[in-house]
Amino acid sequence: MSAKLFEMILSRKGHFQVGVSDNPNEIVTRVRSGGIDLIVMDVSLGGATYEGSPIDGVGITRLLKENTSTRSIPVVLATAHAMRGDRERLLAESGAEGYVAKPILDHNAFLDLVKSLVGNGVAEESP
Repeated sequence: MSAKLFEMILSRKGHFQVGVSDNPNEIVTRVRSGGIDLIVMDVSLGGATYEGSPIDGVGITRLLKENTSTRSIPVVLATAHAMRGDRERLLAESGAEGYVAKPILDHNAFLDLVKSLVGNGVAEESP
């Protein structure tokens, strides 16, 4: 359900071309193939595996940030983990450039965050 909301906000309000996947192998392959300007990564990918091992959005983001061909692609972590300290911890663990708490209440602030990162700006948080 969150993916549908992100897709709707980004495509309808932001006029971005959006692809959605919850399969880690597909995500890594698509990002490595090029043409991706930004990734909105859900922190929790329940039951997801990559190369036979369990992985979550933080792990996938780390993989992408460790690879020289994908490390420059900005990643916004999306999570319901919105407790004090979670933003800082998740950004540090993953290497992501942005963080947004779900559910997204302020669609315009989310779009501003995405636009700032796609435009090579620096942003870490959406209110």
